Amino acid sequence: MSNDPLLQPFQLKHLTLRNRIIVTSHEPAYPEDGMPKGRYRAYTVERAKGGVALTMTAGSAAVSKDSPPVFNNLLAYKDEIVPWVREMTDAVHETGAAIMIQLTHLGRRTRWDKGDWLPVLAPSHHREAAHRAFPKKLEDWDIERIIKDFADAAERMKAGGMDGVELEAYGHLIDQFISPLTNELDGPYGGSLDNRLRFCFDVFRAMRERVGEDFILGVRYTADECLPGGTDKAEGLEISRRLKESGLIDYLNVIRGHIDTDPGLTDVIPIQGMASAPHLDFAGEVRAATRFPTFHAAKIQDVATARHAIAAGKVDMIGMTRAHMTDPHIVRKIIEKREDDIRPCVGANYCLDRIYQGGLAFCIHNAATGREETMPHAIPKADGRRKVVIVGAGPAGLEAARVSAERGHEVVVFEAASHPGGQVRLTAQSERRREMIGIIDWRMSQCEKLGVTFHFNTWAEAGTIAAEKPDVVIIATGGLPHTEVLTKGNDLVVSSWDIISGDVKPGTNVLIYDDAGDHAGLQAAEIIAKAGGKVEIMTPDRSFAPEVMAMNLVPYMRSLQKLDATFTVTYRLDAAEKSGNQLIAHIGSDYGGVAKSRAVDQIVINHGTIPLDDLYFELKPGSRNLGEVSYDELLSGAAQTVDRNPDGAYRLYRIGDAVAARNTHAAIYDALRLAKDI
Repeated sequence: MSNDPLLQPFQLKHLTLRNRIIVTSHEPAYPEDGMPKGRYRAYTVERAKGGVALTMTAGSAAVSKDSPPVFNNLLAYKDEIVPWVREMTDAVHETGAAIMIQLTHLGRRTRWDKGDWLPVLAPSHHREAAHRAFPKKLEDWDIERIIKDFADAAERMKAGGMDGVELEAYGHLIDQFISPLTNELDGPYGGSLDNRLRFCFDVFRAMRERVGEDFILGVRYTADECLPGGTDKAEGLEISRRLKESGLIDYLNVIRGHIDTDPGLTDVIPIQGMASAPHLDFAGEVRAATRFPTFHAAKIQDVATARHAIAAGKVDMIGMTRAHMTDPHIVRKIIEKREDDIRPCVGANYCLDRIYQGGLAFCIHNAATGREETMPHAIPKADGRRKVVIVGAGPAGLEAARVSAERGHEVVVFEAASHPGGQVRLTAQSERRREMIGIIDWRMSQCEKLGVTFHFNTWAEAGTIAAEKPDVVIIATGGLPHTEVLTKGNDLVVSSWDIISGDVKPGTNVLIYDDAGDHAGLQAAEIIAKAGGKVEIMTPDRSFAPEVMAMNLVPYMRSLQKLDATFTVTYRLDAAEKSGNQLIAHIGSDYGGVAKSRAVDQIVINHGTIPLDDLYFELKPGSRNLGEVSYDELLSGAAQTVDRNPDGAYRLYRIGDAVAARNTHAAIYDALRLAKDI
């Protein structure tokens, strides 16, 4: 029996949980037709196989037709979900893990033009800023109907084999009843705290009557909205006590904050550059005040923090949800005393930001997450040993090296710089993004354990490669900043990389022309503004920095607005010319009819990268495949067999930004799906 606090079992009513680590409810946006089909099931089961005590699905499953999902959520109001749920719960239970699902009615946190175009509803007419829909004020028949919908959905989930149901309260309809900011009903559901809690308790009572006592019911709720006029800490602690005393629920899952705006959401679910476990002590106060089973999750990204949470008695069960998106086998590695092999969550929040923009959740540096049906988390050995030579030690090259070495191959990596990392090392120079270096450090550690040979400060040429006598060559040389975008004056500009790296000193009156829309433009802007420069960020698009996405944008805006940066959309920088010690920026618009000019002392261009691909094209004639990749074989998970040049000495591939400017996830995915079959 281990003495590790994280590995101790916990008795939750009739349910024995095998350790103290859970994956809390979240919606990875994998449903198909509102059902948890193959992708969703494989993703969920992988984390159960990895050893978690309890995995919770959905964030959240909709119980009513007038709660249309905006994140491709599960549809718990459909009877057809039951067999799909049963397939998933049976598979999870076979691993020894428990499984629950989170149910909700979104209330105003959705849109009227989704689903069946039914009116959005809430206990007031106040819209939520994040989703912009003006709600209908609930009527008595709405309340009766929705209470029944919750009970029906809970019954479906029990029929599907779930161990329990968690209600999503914070930010959703239940919380909209509880919070004085969003409840303008008259009694019996508005006014006093008793009345504002009535809907929550009516829902739990209806569910309990339907599912019986041998079924776990819990609630994830905010015990402090951190908003003037909202539920404050004192009232939140009283709500916590009343939830316990109701006798209707079995645990509390504590949140602090509000999610009706992007900044509020980001404070509830912190990203990189923000404090770790910011609400853990608060959750501990709730547990101490209630002496009731307490769960919590919010940027618990490492084992040490999770272990402290349990050992210090802050909570009974600790959620490591984004951490398990990065590495589904955390618990198994703890048990095997291999904590240094855990792939670290770097807080990039690529997962959640993709969901909020209507995409599937993917981890920035684990390309197998969400692709469990086709991509392996554990790399199998190859039938025979080959020699793989890789040029470039950025994220793509290092992933190719790691996977190839896991396959059992001899791997040699050449890197022109003195350190690994490529663009990740550059972006990690900014204080807020320093956690990104974990992407590189973890891969270097794994490669060193696997015996990969590295040659740094080495500019690889065709002769260098030939001397290695490789079977496979992978070019992962990345790209260089593309600044040749003006009709005139390209020699007068600098790149965002020049500013971030410190190779160029920031100006005092700077125009940043950003039509790549990624982190580099905003990082450069922040560096210049913090150095005292006046900064304008201009884009021809109708919104700025679209690749940064909502939650990652929040810290930049908090910083740049204080530094009085200006954001200009729908204007295009056409040309630049020198005038004395100033630069004249000539500005137009894709909409036509605009010709402006202004004087600045520095122009910074952020326009992605151009592939650094000379070596690839030099090596191409000597390769067996002439550089060709069979997409049919790649996508089916088969080894590459293209043989266009039988006299070729090696197979040649290029990946990442050496192909085209994309992002870190794309580079790592390129490497994984190619190298896993070498």
